[in-house]
Amino acid sequence: MEIIKNTVLEGKHGKPILLDVFYNKNGHPKPIVIFCHGYKGFKDWGAWDLMAKAFAKQGFFFIKFNFSHNGGTVAQPIDFPDLEAFGNNNYTKELDDLATVIDWCAIQEDYKEEVNLEDISLIGHSRGGGIVCIKAEEDNRVTKVISLAGVSDFKRRTATTGDLENWKKTGVKYVLNGRTKQQMPHFYQFYEDFIAHEERLTIKRAVENLQKPFSIIHGDADTSVLIQEAYDLHSWNKNSELKIIKNANHVFEAKHPWEEKTMPLALEEVVTYCVDFLSE
Repeated sequence: MEIIKNTVLEGKHGKPILLDVFYNKNGHPKPIVIFCHGYKGFKDWGAWDLMAKAFAKQGFFFIKFNFSHNGGTVAQPIDFPDLEAFGNNNYTKELDDLATVIDWCAIQEDYKEEVNLEDISLIGHSRGGGIVCIKAEEDNRVTKVISLAGVSDFKRRTATTGDLENWKKTGVKYVLNGRTKQQMPHFYQFYEDFIAHEERLTIKRAVENLQKPFSIIHGDADTSVLIQEAYDLHSWNKNSELKIIKNANHVFEAKHPWEEKTMPLALEEVVTYCVDFLSE
C-alpha cells in the first residue's frame, strides 16, 4: 500500500492545506474518496489512518486533509498550535479548501494513472458532514456523498450563536477544547461570513436539492450531534439512505490517540457500509 503523508497544497486564504493519500499502486484508475474532518478535528485524529487504510484495501484512492484554518500547521499538523488561524476559520473557507482538494485531484501528475476523476465521493464527519453536503450539491464533479455523524444546521452551531452583541464588541469568543484544555477562539468574522453567505450555507437547502446518491450514517448514542439531525437530513431528501449504528457515539467508539492496531467495531461497521454504498 502506498501512503503519502503531509503533501502541502496552497490554500486560497493564505494558509496551506495538508493532505494524505492512501492507495494500492497498480496503474488502474480507482474511485476517489475525500474525507473531511470536523470541528476541532484534524486528518490524523484517532483511528482515521486505519479507516484510510481500510478504504485503500477495498480499492479506493483515499484522501484526507486538514482544513487550512483548522489550527494545525505544516510543522505540527496534529492538534492546534495556530489558534490565530483557528479563530479566522469559517464555513466558506472550508468549502474553498475542499474545492482546492478536488481541483488538485484533476491537475496532479503523480497519481493520474491511479485515479478515476469520474468517480469522486465525499465523506464528512460532524461539521464536515455539512460541508460535504453543500459541496456535493454545488459541484458536478462529486458523484456520491456521505454524512458521517454530520450536522444538519450550521446556524445553530456554537460558531454562529451566542451573545452576538458582546461577541461583536469584543471581536472574539472562546470555546473550551475538553481534550487539550485550550481556549479555542472564534473571531466575529465567523458570524459575519455566515450571515453574508447564509443561503449557500443552509444545509437543508443543499440536501433538498441534492440530485446524487446520499447516505447518512449516525450513532444512536451520539451526544455531540444528536441523532435527530440525521433524521432531519433524511427527511429532507427522500432518496437518501439512513444507517443507524447501534450504541455508537459521535466518533464511533474511537478516541485520540488511538493506539490499537484495529479499528473499533463501530467504525469497522461504518467502513463496511460506506464501501458497499460507494461500490453500488
